[in-house]
Amino acid sequence: MSQAIERIRHQGLRNKVMSAEQAAEFVQDGMLLGISGFTGSGYPKALPTAIANKAKALHAEGKPFSVGVITGASTAPECDGVLAEANCVSFRSPFQSDAGIRGAINKGLTAYQDMHLSHIEQQVRQGFFGDMHIAIIEVTGITEEGKLIPSMAVGTNNQWLKSAQKIILEVNVKQNPKLEGMHDIYFDVGVPPHRKVIPIETADQRIGTPYLECDLDKVVAVVLTDANERSNKFAEPDENSKRIAEQIIDFLNNEVKQGRLPNSLLPLQSGVGNVANAVLTGLQDSPFENLTGYTEVLQDGMLDLILSGKMKSASATAVSFSPEALQRFNDNIDFLRDKIVLRPQELSNHPEVIRRLGVIGMNAMIEADIYGNVNSTHIMGSKMMNGIGGSGDFTRNAHFSFFVSPSVAKNGAISCIVPMVSHHDHTEHDVMFIVTEQGFADLRGKSPRQRAQLIINNCAHPDYRDMLRDYYDRAEKASASAGTLQTPHLLTEALSWHQRFLETGDMRIK
Repeated sequence: MSQAIERIRHQGLRNKVMSAEQAAEFVQDGMLLGISGFTGSGYPKALPTAIANKAKALHAEGKPFSVGVITGASTAPECDGVLAEANCVSFRSPFQSDAGIRGAINKGLTAYQDMHLSHIEQQVRQGFFGDMHIAIIEVTGITEEGKLIPSMAVGTNNQWLKSAQKIILEVNVKQNPKLEGMHDIYFDVGVPPHRKVIPIETADQRIGTPYLECDLDKVVAVVLTDANERSNKFAEPDENSKRIAEQIIDFLNNEVKQGRLPNSLLPLQSGVGNVANAVLTGLQDSPFENLTGYTEVLQDGMLDLILSGKMKSASATAVSFSPEALQRFNDNIDFLRDKIVLRPQELSNHPEVIRRLGVIGMNAMIEADIYGNVNSTHIMGSKMMNGIGGSGDFTRNAHFSFFVSPSVAKNGAISCIVPMVSHHDHTEHDVMFIVTEQGFADLRGKSPRQRAQLIINNCAHPDYRDMLRDYYDRAEKASASAGTLQTPHLLTEALSWHQRFLETGDMRIK
């Protein structure tokens, strides 16, 4: 670990180097931990396993041990996963994607608050979650002055370092030392009624410093690690993803022709996943030039747009790549350092900044109903998937807000267009466009009844289109008789499709 020691250029913090097992002794039952990490990047690699092993040993002795965990967003099996397997997470927020912690949440073993990512830092700052006892933060290195060089994700680290009573740092030698200088850490946000204006006027503007800072007296341990990020390979875009991407690009091209968008578009935000990457990949052969990104996580598709020269810059709070893209990132980091800006998520997801820049938001959904309400978090109304993440931050404040999904799931047993969503995350007031491989629904300037016709005719799978039309026609007739025609529904049937799936395994009437 001599190379890792060299990453700690502050002599006083070198004196606090210890093993993960030793550092885990600072973590006690009932504590609230602020852990770094955002979408599989920048999470601690050693402490979670040490804490999990401590929990297992105490449980074997019949002693209680559990902690609350707040992160930036999702982490990885080496963090959320090992803690969930040890059954030691009493509370979790604001977003997760690990199967283990998801299982604990859905079994009621872990209390979970799903919330907008732009809200979490201010709520911790104001004490809504109680005292934060320990922050566990991964960094790339530490300067001579004790400033912290962030890793592949900034997330909530800025706030955790301020709020926590004690700090444990993980210095990871696998993080590229040339990350130094890529970050833009802004401190002066404030709280109501004295919140400060965040002076970001262009997506690539830097307003802070490259370093995280903390009270060095709060640092109780420094742990050295040599571990890779979770690095998932994205599937090649399938035909459905390509069709969705083509329709979005066609729409944007028409908006440029109509004079409503410049040829460089507006800053792009893209959610996580294969469909999102397909849209970004499709932009490589589009007529647009000098694109910019203002998003929360930068993935393969956006990286390749920058490397090709199609996109001139991108702002995010984290980068999360496939193994191949991570290699391209590291190989080209000197070129990329001034083209990628990594900020705290309170800035990357800030509603006012998103509104000011006119971001084009593109996010995935689980289901949408015929009026344009979207569920992006719950399966069949009750089972938590991952969480709302930043999709609400961008959807409500974007210049254009897209939601995308294949029209069916589970080999056709589930329609992603339903009479009524089983859980509301994004209301019809915020959703402008719904896109499936079947077609495109432009909901701007449309009443609920007009939206229903567009979504059914354009976006629903043929196997479900007649069922949706039948539901809507009967709802319209019943509502006309009752004088309630604004948003026609049959409340006794609105969720019957979900109930039928739970009972038979198929939404279709056999």
